[in-house]
Amino acid sequence: MRNRFQKIILESVAIKQRILADEKLLTTLEQVVETCITAFQKDKKLLFCGNGGSASDAQHIAAELSGRFYKERAPLYAEALHVNSSFVTAVANDYSYEEVYARMVRAAGREGDVLFAISTSGNSSNILKTIEAAREQKMIVVGLTGDSGGQMNSMCDYILKVPSNDTPRIQEAHILLGHILCELVEEGLFE
Repeated sequence: MRNRFQKIILESVAIKQRILADEKLLTTLEQVVETCITAFQKDKKLLFCGNGGSASDAQHIAAELSGRFYKERAPLYAEALHVNSSFVTAVANDYSYEEVYARMVRAAGREGDVLFAISTSGNSSNILKTIEAAREQKMIVVGLTGDSGGQMNSMCDYILKVPSNDTPRIQEAHILLGHILCELVEEGLFE
């Protein structure tokens, strides 16, 4: 058993080493951090969406920004779109699950707000519809995906593609990237 979990940990470490060596990904992450800082400075908000584990990641990252990360500071407007279960189930029932996040983006998204669309495959149909709705609202779209980027490649202003096709390892890296974002945004706004 120990050999198995050592293998899993080493796989996770290897992906993080590939991220560290990926100049394009790191440059994009810098741009995303700057975009978020600018959005908050202009009184804009960050909205996050994902399914399953990616929904948990969306909620986790939003909570770090709206609560606090390291610093005692003012809260930032960051929200995961799935946290209102009555809304989610009503829209899924009355329209379709594919419309759940898109409908909330149409209600809450404004020009200059930032949408973080999280999909390990880059092909989740409800996430793709949400990106389309964000585009209609003139929002900035950041995608977090796996290695291929899927259909999100051509739909996002910025795309952070984790160099892996293994869903758990991708999600672990998404949290790493989310924590980096939270730390640097917080430093950029509250020095």
